[in-house]
Amino acid sequence: MFMFKIIDENLTMEELLRDSADVVKPKLGSVIEGCVISMKKNHLVVDLNGVAVGIASGKDTHDSFGTMKELKEGDMVKAVVIQDENEHGMVVLSLRKASQSARWDRFEACYKTGEMIEVMVSQANKGGLLLDIDGIKGFIPVSQLAPVHYPRVEGANTTQILTRLQKLVGVKLNVKVINIDRESGKMILSEKAAQQEESRDALSKLIPGSHVVGKISGVVKFGIFVTFEGLEGLVHISEIAWGHVSDPHQYAKVGDKVEVEVIGIEGDKLSLSMKRLTPDPWQKIAESYPIGSTVKGVINRFSPFGAFVQLKDDINGLIHLSEIADSKVDDPEDFLTVGEEVEAKVINIDRDEHRIGLSLKGMGIKKKAKKKVEKEEGGEETAEEVKKDKPAKKGKKEEVKEEVAETVVLEDTETSKEEDKEEKPKKKVTKKKKEEAEEK
Repeated sequence: MFMFKIIDENLTMEELLRDSADVVKPKLGSVIEGCVISMKKNHLVVDLNGVAVGIASGKDTHDSFGTMKELKEGDMVKAVVIQDENEHGMVVLSLRKASQSARWDRFEACYKTGEMIEVMVSQANKGGLLLDIDGIKGFIPVSQLAPVHYPRVEGANTTQILTRLQKLVGVKLNVKVINIDRESGKMILSEKAAQQEESRDALSKLIPGSHVVGKISGVVKFGIFVTFEGLEGLVHISEIAWGHVSDPHQYAKVGDKVEVEVIGIEGDKLSLSMKRLTPDPWQKIAESYPIGSTVKGVINRFSPFGAFVQLKDDINGLIHLSEIADSKVDDPEDFLTVGEEVEAKVINIDRDEHRIGLSLKGMGIKKKAKKKVEKEEGGEETAEEVKKDKPAKKGKKEEVKEEVAETVVLEDTETSKEEDKEEKPKKKVTKKKKEEAEEK
């Protein structure tokens, strides 16, 4: 219901028109403000200063600010004109477009000031994360993600990278605008840049020897990555445990919480350690394994220079090639097998280098190469020995010559046999005649 106040009843129509304000018709694409007349679900009617009536419906009533939820009749609201007039003579409006315009203004201001903003991830691809804010498209490249969200995977496997990134869909991130182009509708954001200040503050407080609790952000063949307070450091494979580590995946998985010690700081690169939070078993190694003592262990791996023996979980000893047998050893696998239990003598200990030298030579047990043992026990020859005894392949010409020679030999043999048959009766006749002559 509209109420009008007449100032002077004696004014003529001409005078009223002359004294009244100019009627301005809403322009397409312009942002205008009006008073809410009525509202229903996904439907809003607005009075545009008594000049026209506007309407917003469907998706155009929804914006990222949640304006529709907070409105009530009589409130003033801003909207963008998206159609001059519909079939009912009403101006078509969009709250979403008005919010988009306000968002662009906000993003441009944040780009200039460096202010941090909060966004929600809507999609992910192999290159990064996609955002849709009131129709404004934003993109966070993988390289601009914070360490805690950076997809560290073995061999830069694109399928695994995408799987990791898809877990961030629907997650809210704090970012900074690092590039914006309103005309083309493009905007590049950075989570890493948003955490730079926090990272600098955290880094300034760190010193070698500091203990921190973080989250595992990646596990690769050479170590474990850990993030904390916007920083990321590497636990090298040699710093995971005191013993030999062949696979870091056996010690951690992505998302696990872990306590580490800072052992090195070089710029923004951090070296961390997990094993240094536990006592070094090598400090008391001389008490457990005195030189000259005999120890039992299991062969767990080979190297070009010897065989490693696992004595305890974190303790391994080395039997050098020269200490495996009395004879010369070129390959430890000719004498030993993985999983074999051996009894060896401790001949050297280096606590600083974490090395125990072992020997099988002085144990009174004569170790023999597998080739010899197999031949003596089962009378079987190894593949190498068979290969040595096996004659070399001959050419086709040589084979033909041999076949001809064999044929000749066979023919000679057969001829000899026939001759022998003919000679045998003659010998018998001669013998008979001799006997008759003797009787006479």
